[in-house]
Amino acid sequence: MSDIKMQEAVESARSLFYEKALVQFEGEWVGAIAAILQTSDAGTPASAPDLNYGEIFIRDNVPVMTYLLTQGKYSAVRHFLETCLRLQSNQPQTQGIFPTSFVEVDGQLIADYGQRSIGRVVSVDATLWWVILVHAYVQKSGDRAFAEQPHVQAGLQRFLDLILHPSFREAPTLHVPDGAFMIDRPLEVWGAPLEIQVLLYGALLSAAGLMQMAIGLPNFQHLGDRLQQTIDHAKRLHGYLQKYYWITSQTIQVMRRYPTEQYGEAIENEYNIQTETIPDWLQSWLGDRGGYLIGNMRTGKPDFRFFTLGNCLGAMFDVLSCDQQSELFRLIVWNQKDLAAQMPLRICHPPIDGADWQIKTGYDRKNLPGCYHNGGHWPCLTWFLAAAVLRQSASDSANHSAFTEINLLLESSYQIMRDQLPRKNWAEYFDGSTAGWVGQQARLYQTWTIVGFLLMHHLLKVNPADAGILNVPRLQDFC
Repeated sequence: MSDIKMQEAVESARSLFYEKALVQFEGEWVGAIAAILQTSDAGTPASAPDLNYGEIFIRDNVPVMTYLLTQGKYSAVRHFLETCLRLQSNQPQTQGIFPTSFVEVDGQLIADYGQRSIGRVVSVDATLWWVILVHAYVQKSGDRAFAEQPHVQAGLQRFLDLILHPSFREAPTLHVPDGAFMIDRPLEVWGAPLEIQVLLYGALLSAAGLMQMAIGLPNFQHLGDRLQQTIDHAKRLHGYLQKYYWITSQTIQVMRRYPTEQYGEAIENEYNIQTETIPDWLQSWLGDRGGYLIGNMRTGKPDFRFFTLGNCLGAMFDVLSCDQQSELFRLIVWNQKDLAAQMPLRICHPPIDGADWQIKTGYDRKNLPGCYHNGGHWPCLTWFLAAAVLRQSASDSANHSAFTEINLLLESSYQIMRDQLPRKNWAEYFDGSTAGWVGQQARLYQTWTIVGFLLMHHLLKVNPADAGILNVPRLQDFC
């Protein structure tokens, strides 16, 4: 019976994806819309289309393009990457950024760089993801000629001009406003949020790998200095994330004893962190054998919340060492009641509530505690964890027993998704402390929910070797 359920769920997801989510531009698939609009029996929209769920989001198309790569649909991925590159901004204030989303209107592409979004937020992650996807495409397809094209290398240089531009800060992190990534509404994530920093690290190494492919060709000799600058920045960022973002019970004990009000270069407490900023929930949540990357590091205000995507990407891009990845996976198993519950995975933990919710979200009714991005559960995140675990378990052949529990969690998550998502109409996210409710404002037939399940199925049941499909070059590759 389980095999029948699996096949039915997979076929349902594939049908929705290929027949209703993917859209064409200039005779080729160019990406998938964010959510499939449902129609009534009469063929008219069941509900009026609203907002921008009918547009093609770069962020939402990360799993889409990843899945198409696993299926050998290379021309579609290349067309998507080329189309995004055509939309890279050349305006003085935004030069080098990629749009959050785009849509075809009367044969023309209309891009959104934040000028139409709710709250006018800018999606920095879209720009970082494009470079990582280009590298993944070249590695999987073998199409080095794509990376060697002058206009692709020019796009990379505009990207690097943007993120390596001198600023008022010496830190190698990328400083962004609130809501600049998957968490796209005010949630006190401004500054140097984890997800942006690990994406920056992956994008820097991807850009370096792509430049290295072209550097020996005519007219590309000038890339040498920029390549070294990019590698040096990645090295600094890696050290920074290891020093300030990775925590365990032991590092918290050290932090609790930091002196404050120190001045000068050789000090312990560089960000003047007070003991009172360490939350009470952290002691039992960390236990005595796990670790994770915290959500943000700001002067006097570290954000100790656990952000699922940032930590999964930290493992996938090897920001974390093999031992640290094992500690992260143990911590996730330890806290699976919080993170997985009835629908995996919670986007961040714990939710903010009370006066914190009022002040930090601006009374955002969509981000009520346990809802949407404030602790809601997003099935689209689960394949990232699967990829992180499977790539590490494959490389750590001497430590297979350490992955038993996390693999059981992945299998359980897969079964929940297989059984529940078709019945819950492939909802965008789930609310509540146990994720038992479809999100109050969730869109149904959300594309990355559908494709996230297809990727989970592919990684767990078809080809686990594809877990490394988003691998970025390693720092030591450039030594």
